[in-house]
Amino acid sequence: MDPLSLAALVGIVTTLILFSGIPVGIGLLMVGVGFIWIFDGASALPLLPEILFSKLESFEVLAIPMFILMGAVVASSRAGGDLYSVLDRWLTRVPGGLVISNLGACAIFSALSGSSPATCAAIGKMGIPAMRERGFPSSVAAGSIAAGGTLGILIPPSVTMIVYGISTDTSIGRLFLAGLLPGLMLTALFMAWSLFSTWRQGNASVALASVTYSWKEKFEILPRVLPFIVIICAVLFALYGGVATPSETAGVGALFCLIVAMIIYRMWQPGKLWNIMRDTTKESVMILLIIGAAGLFSYMLSSLFITQSIAQWISALDVNRWVLMGFINVFLLISGFFLPPVAVILMSAPILLPVIVNAGFDPYWFAVILTINMEIGLITPPVGLNLYVINGIAPDIRLQTILKGAMPYVLCMVVAIVILCFFPQIATWLPETVIGGR
Repeated sequence: MDPLSLAALVGIVTTLILFSGIPVGIGLLMVGVGFIWIFDGASALPLLPEILFSKLESFEVLAIPMFILMGAVVASSRAGGDLYSVLDRWLTRVPGGLVISNLGACAIFSALSGSSPATCAAIGKMGIPAMRERGFPSSVAAGSIAAGGTLGILIPPSVTMIVYGISTDTSIGRLFLAGLLPGLMLTALFMAWSLFSTWRQGNASVALASVTYSWKEKFEILPRVLPFIVIICAVLFALYGGVATPSETAGVGALFCLIVAMIIYRMWQPGKLWNIMRDTTKESVMILLIIGAAGLFSYMLSSLFITQSIAQWISALDVNRWVLMGFINVFLLISGFFLPPVAVILMSAPILLPVIVNAGFDPYWFAVILTINMEIGLITPPVGLNLYVINGIAPDIRLQTILKGAMPYVLCMVVAIVILCFFPQIATWLPETVIGGR
């Protein structure tokens, strides 16, 4: 069987296994081991454990559980609610300020947690009821939080970017820098749409007349939020300033977040600390299993010359490089509809990266494009993880209503991709300025 036919067979089998409901990591292991056994024989099987664990021995992998711990500490505290309250009190006189407060809180909380579901849960628990009480439609309340939660995989520090860096051997610090300005741009697009939508639906007057806060009320809550903001700024400074590696920075950031949460929110009870460690371990093991399994899956593709053949076939296509990028975006978009971002990145990035580089595209710019595609997948069915998180917070809001409210933000993400295609410097300028040449 020629490599391209074999690639089609692997794709079909992988799709069927993953759609069966088997966990992604286990499914990738089954496909990888199965095809190696069939085509290379049983003699190749003793090498597989070494291949699997070789993907996990990198020091950079340690950054993943540390950033997850950092996010778990913040998500388990009342920091999300306090952050929302701060922005709500300061922006209450702005037309559509409540929606903007939610999106701003999502953006900041994303930088603290690096997790989309955690962002949706933490901000949505307070933001959705508050918006509905002040007269905003359920679709706007739920859709804005679902979309704002997606910022967690783009705004640094992002676990998704770490996974991309590990799978493609690219600099994690440079990836974080590449995602910063596009993340802020996407947040601005979300806020612009919210302002327009609020004005169009006539909710601005409701938001303005509902609640007012004194200066005392505006300032009294700041001390509970500012320490976390200082920590995230210090983490980014240490990382971008070359003071520490991503793993070291993540470890120190997690420790200080834990200390601050214990002091401000009195989270020193053994039960609360146990829940934080338990949730961190569960999510870390899931991601690390996917990383190891994807490493074995990639080895299988390479040993059967599937990766090389696909790259050669794509490179040989006589099409404009932007047409090629269009096809890749469609592929990533469809993949994101059905698979979690980590799985899509680990399975596709090693194959697509040589093609992207040969076509003259910047790999760090492509990481941002890929991540925005994954963000769209988080708020679109059939998987749409953020949709189900919001539905769990507000079960009386139908999934169709949440999806209706989220769709305008999907269009904002598409606009962001188009803008980045015309102005790639939005993603590449900061890494080149701070770190220098590639």
